[in-house]
Amino acid sequence: MHFIDVIIPIPLQKLFTYSITSAEAEFLKVGMRVAVPFGKSKIYTGIVYNIHTNGPTAYEAKEIQQILDETPIVNEKQLQLWQWISSYYMCTLGDVMRAALPSAFILESETVISKNKVEAFDESILKDDEFLVYEALHHQSSLKIHDVSNILDKKNVLPVIKRLIEKEAISVEEEVYEKYKPKLVRYVKLHANFSSENALQNLLEELSRAPKQRKVVMTLFMISARNKKPVKVKDLAEESAASTSIIKSLIDKGILEEYHIQTDRVEYSGEETEASKRLNAYQKTALDQINDTFKTHQVTLLHGVTSSGKTEVYVKLIEDVIKTGKQVLYLLPEIALTTQLVTRLQNYFGEQVAVFHSKYSVHERVEVWNNVLHNSAKAKIVLGARSSIFLPFSDLGLIIVDEEHEQSFKQFDPAPRYHARDTSVVLANLHKAKTLLGSATPSLESYFNAKQNKYGFVEITQRYNNVLMPDIELVDIKDKQKKKRMKGHFSDRLIEEIAETLKEEHQIILFQNRRGFSPIVECKTCGHSPQCPNCDVSLTYHQYRNQLRCHYCSYNAAMMQNCEACGSQDLDNKGFGTEQIEEEVKLLFPDYNVARMDLDTTRGKYGYEKIITALEQQEIDILVGTQMLTKGLDFRNVKLVGIMNADSMLNFPDFRAHERSFQLMQQVSGRAGRTEERGKVLIQTYNPYHNILQQVSTNNYIDMFNEQMNDRYNFKYPPIYKQIKITLKHKDYNRVETASIWFAKSLRQVFKEHVLGPESPPIARIRNQFHKNILVKIPKQQSLAKTKEAIIKINNSFLSIKDFRSVRVILNVDNF
Repeated sequence: MHFIDVIIPIPLQKLFTYSITSAEAEFLKVGMRVAVPFGKSKIYTGIVYNIHTNGPTAYEAKEIQQILDETPIVNEKQLQLWQWISSYYMCTLGDVMRAALPSAFILESETVISKNKVEAFDESILKDDEFLVYEALHHQSSLKIHDVSNILDKKNVLPVIKRLIEKEAISVEEEVYEKYKPKLVRYVKLHANFSSENALQNLLEELSRAPKQRKVVMTLFMISARNKKPVKVKDLAEESAASTSIIKSLIDKGILEEYHIQTDRVEYSGEETEASKRLNAYQKTALDQINDTFKTHQVTLLHGVTSSGKTEVYVKLIEDVIKTGKQVLYLLPEIALTTQLVTRLQNYFGEQVAVFHSKYSVHERVEVWNNVLHNSAKAKIVLGARSSIFLPFSDLGLIIVDEEHEQSFKQFDPAPRYHARDTSVVLANLHKAKTLLGSATPSLESYFNAKQNKYGFVEITQRYNNVLMPDIELVDIKDKQKKKRMKGHFSDRLIEEIAETLKEEHQIILFQNRRGFSPIVECKTCGHSPQCPNCDVSLTYHQYRNQLRCHYCSYNAAMMQNCEACGSQDLDNKGFGTEQIEEEVKLLFPDYNVARMDLDTTRGKYGYEKIITALEQQEIDILVGTQMLTKGLDFRNVKLVGIMNADSMLNFPDFRAHERSFQLMQQVSGRAGRTEERGKVLIQTYNPYHNILQQVSTNNYIDMFNEQMNDRYNFKYPPIYKQIKITLKHKDYNRVETASIWFAKSLRQVFKEHVLGPESPPIARIRNQFHKNILVKIPKQQSLAKTKEAIIKINNSFLSIKDFRSVRVILNVDNF
């Protein structure tokens, strides 16, 4: 007997074993997909994890349904990485598989209902709702479950279907279907019958009575003569100004014949590639140092100030790796960044660049996956957001993690809750490749590792072309308000600077890390403010839709005209978001173009591109935005950056708030003055003497690092201690309360004083679930593996208590 262990995309602790024939055992390889039955009637796509001859003892192994691949779509190195993620981040292999594979590879079963072929079926025994379904099956050969719920207009239709099966009116089967379809493009050519001159002459005479058709044929000759490529139906229709029906009638007559060619959805359309730029002395030194540190270290940290030309250094490194025939992975924190970089890299490397992120459609992701798997020339360099570490690289030479301090590299929900920067270090290790972490404001962990000589360390201290660092000025808005020098949320200094910059025809970026119009709407009479019914937060007012929205669960309601509590019409907006800033700017500077970039304006696939291109082409004078703007974007003409309010970031209840604020403000400032003229940054704050703000204004990373590390030592936080956060959720407050107390007590028996909590987070209820957090701190000398074993043991005994079974437990390793 032969058996295989299969990874199924659901969170199971163990792998399931299925039986296969000896012929299948010879054909199957690790990493192929198979369709397997699971549970009573479900069918899942699984990945073969290993092939062996030991049957399971606890259950009878079922047979697999079918083999879905000719060759493996997941390779050995990937499976090793999955294994590491699942053990380090305490999740199951099924979770990792669901995150790693494009959803088109994970086939789901859809239940299909069809009518039974019975001669004389008595319809009078059917109830009303059953009859509706039965009648629908007269018109359609088969229905899916969601079709039935549409017909009956109710969610739970399973009882109705069950009754119909019992009455033998219908039969049910599970149907598995492939989701990825290759894209086909229609081409036409002249039919072979008309290749001789005589036949052609006769054809044109015949068509003289149909001038439109004749024009199409003539156009076809013209296009073919001009470039020797196949002719697309679309191009032919455009050039001859004919409708597709005319072309269709020519095909029907047998004068033209059509054929299809499979193409990639994402294509590089550029002309010749250009040579990369010459590096200046600082970049050259940095490049040599990086190559030196790679001889002794696997990982190197590049600390280069904003606008020091880190990207050009990366390009040189990529060139060297590509020459050896290896692949390169270039990780970016934000999709907005990829739009700018893609053009830059494609200018250098042409179609060797592939892009992979969540705004791409399922089909496009499958194409990138296949190109990387076959190590094709189209995917030598993969540029992507955090999910691209899961691509099937066969021969990786270098991983670049740009803006490595960014928290968008960490996935919070759903599992696996991995950190792409840390995972990429492991991935590079599996491939014996090198990792380069780049940032203007490195995270404390990376900088600490570099100081401990775990990582190599290289610095660039000068901006490109010796441009000066921007001049940073702190504006005290408490003082300005006292002296009545504020207009809305703008101080007189900021208005003055904006006016001057606009006069010089430069552009301006205004930063406010809150979208919407105002976070709180309050009644001036009774003080009531509308809250989200599902979460413990106040609703944010969005003006462009005139509605109140919750940013946690997407609940929304129309903006009310008067107070819900006392009926007064006197409503006041407190706080401000990007929408309100945009509106105030338009009032203050009516003659200029103002745009806004936040989650609401970049919904579509090309949302980012439109705004970034408009700014580059100087169609926008003032851009208002959230933290999307802060990441390594390169705008040549921006001279002034305004930070509307620095305090909301500094006073956030999180041990990284100060480090984060420093990084965010430094990054935003780095968008100013990237060419000859020196940029200017204005930071509005109620507390200009705050240490972090002083460090930002003098661009002093080392001071910030030392001060923050001092706090981390004293309070036992990362990178000195590791930490694991355990979150419990349930809709009943008392149950989650008792459960979390039990969990923390059990943890304390093992870890003593290193357990904090249970504690409610600042927002205690989200989507009607109450949250409780417990934090486990792990000192350097304590074994991480043993710690996790202990936590998993406690978690298993927790789940075996009947009352606690409905409480959801989330284990988050390195939760920051």
